[in-house]
Amino acid sequence: MRDEVNEPTNIFARLANALSQIVVGQPALVQQLMVALLSGGHVILEGVPGTGKTLTVKALAQLVQADFRRIQLTPDILPSDILGTNIFDFNTRSFTLKRGPIFTQILLADEINRTPPKTQSALLEAMEEQQVTLDGESMLLPDLFWVIATQNSLEFEGTYPLPEAQLDRFLFKLIVDYPDAKAEKHMLLNAQAGLQTKRLDLTNLKPMATVEQVLAARQAIRSIEVSEALLDYLLALVQRTRQHPDLALGASPRSAVAWLQASKANAWLSGRNYVTPDDVKAIAPPLLRHRLILRAEAQLDGLQIDGVISSLLGQVPVPR
Repeated sequence: MRDEVNEPTNIFARLANALSQIVVGQPALVQQLMVALLSGGHVILEGVPGTGKTLTVKALAQLVQADFRRIQLTPDILPSDILGTNIFDFNTRSFTLKRGPIFTQILLADEINRTPPKTQSALLEAMEEQQVTLDGESMLLPDLFWVIATQNSLEFEGTYPLPEAQLDRFLFKLIVDYPDAKAEKHMLLNAQAGLQTKRLDLTNLKPMATVEQVLAARQAIRSIEVSEALLDYLLALVQRTRQHPDLALGASPRSAVAWLQASKANAWLSGRNYVTPDDVKAIAPPLLRHRLILRAEAQLDGLQIDGVISSLLGQVPVPR
């Protein structure tokens, strides 16, 4: 069984390595993106401008040979600009559907918190049910449909914070931080050598995987074994988020299912056919940080959500 698990994981190890050559100095980000891709879970990338959020998504789409569309979200974007609309053709006397950019495999929703709630909600059905409804007709989206949204961490003027219902539909919130000095020098050397990050199609990125291989890997991950003790451990962590004295809002049942699936993907990427407590712990920060809400008193005390997640993991006994 181990050989069967390891053979396809090598493809995604090479994919992660290739992405790391473009997105330098972000190994945790690359690993968590691999988990999200194989879990089929949507992602929020948060970081200051210029840290490579858009570049990361474009490179990954090219490396897996997926159809890619980008929406630059602004206050005047309408739901129809994302979903599409029916246009009346006077020549044929009939309506013709003009599909929006959501009909793609990998969708980059750039600066999602700059568009109003009405437009943000246009993504809800697509992200949850992998379909959109136009004029009462439901249309399926591609099998690989995957949304990666970006937002800046410092700019608050003219933004519309995502409501909890929308946040809960994202598997991960990943923080894109500044690279260290060594990684940043590597970036400068890449630029000096002629790497054109604005024109990725000219860099001749060699594909590392296919959409079919991603979908096959998602199917394989479903068979990863999870012991009852591990399920009880994960459940205890979820329950603890709802009882934690520093939290006003805990994890939802949807997040518990997502946590299980992402833990299985993490185990699969490690070449194992079973989940360990370390898989569950590794997934906790990106999975919970956008779902948990601190109490006002905890915020006044200067507590940070990642610190609360760390303390929470230390409060629940790990199964043997």
